[in-house]
Amino acid sequence: MKIGPAALEDIALGATVLGTGGGGDPHVGKLVARQAIEECGHVKMLQPSELDDDAFVLVSAQMGAPTVAVEKLPGGPEPISSVERVEAEFGRAADAIMPMECGGINSTFPFAVAARKGIPLVDADGMGRAFPELQHETFNVYGVSGTPAAVSDEHGNTCLLDTNDNEQLEWLARGVTIRMGGVAYVTDYPMSGTEVKETAIPGTMTLARSIGRAVQTADGSTVAAIREATHDSIYGTPQSLFEGKIVDVKRRTEGGFVVGSVMVDGLDSDDDRTMEVKFQNENLGARIDDKWVATVPDLITILDRETGDPIRTEALRYGGRVEVLGIPTPEIMRTDAALGVWGPKTFGIDTQFVPLEQ
Repeated sequence: MKIGPAALEDIALGATVLGTGGGGDPHVGKLVARQAIEECGHVKMLQPSELDDDAFVLVSAQMGAPTVAVEKLPGGPEPISSVERVEAEFGRAADAIMPMECGGINSTFPFAVAARKGIPLVDADGMGRAFPELQHETFNVYGVSGTPAAVSDEHGNTCLLDTNDNEQLEWLARGVTIRMGGVAYVTDYPMSGTEVKETAIPGTMTLARSIGRAVQTADGSTVAAIREATHDSIYGTPQSLFEGKIVDVKRRTEGGFVVGSVMVDGLDSDDDRTMEVKFQNENLGARIDDKWVATVPDLITILDRETGDPIRTEALRYGGRVEVLGIPTPEIMRTDAALGVWGPKTFGIDTQFVPLEQ
């Protein structure tokens, strides 16, 4: 499958739904990827099963606080430096690029890398949504080392990292990112084709494209359109969790993340109830009147009640009318090993994970 500018529009929108409020501004990533594709040609997208077992695959992403990213816009070539630093470390050119997560800018920026490098992009990622930290990857959960990895900035500075484990990769890369101004570009989890097939969540870019098309063409309920788009996917059935008006947003940039919560007073059938959604870059947990109704790793996405467009955490505003959507995550993200990395308690949410459909 070849991906051009038109398909990027749908992928960017759909990935924002799957991004659960995080992953950066999809509009910026889409512009950067479109420019690269117009200059270098369409990007070939491969399924993991199409990779040779000994293929050399690199993961590319922007990292940092979304509140900083909206003020520190990329020119486009920034992630190439980190990719080429890892290639130099291995003495081998990458055969394909893969997104780290399915969310916002990090679903579209890798298309720019693939276009400028003239190599395919793998239709998969390591989160099936967006998460805030580098160890929050199925690659990590199922035994892949994140290093050697490289972090680069817009000035051409590059830092190579080789760590004992992937938690140290996150800690060191986050510190480097802060010193690079709060936003940087990381290339990590160098993998073989076999490792991609064994650990990646397949088909997420194709699913994002389907969801984006569904949202753009929805005639009536956006939630119903998303439900139809995900019907044959590895995700569960999306469900509306709450409808209301935003009455408070607490948001701060801390340790390289955007952290806080949003309070929503119910409307219509949710009248007289209040929902709180906690976030760290991405939405992590939603509770109604102190009862948790959805938590990580299931997806919690806040939609504009009028337009159906997904709203990122840095764009939440007082007075907005919203609908909160829950999407059950794929089973590969619900194993005991996976919940030990990104279950609710790992983010300080004092509850056990209960699947949305229960």
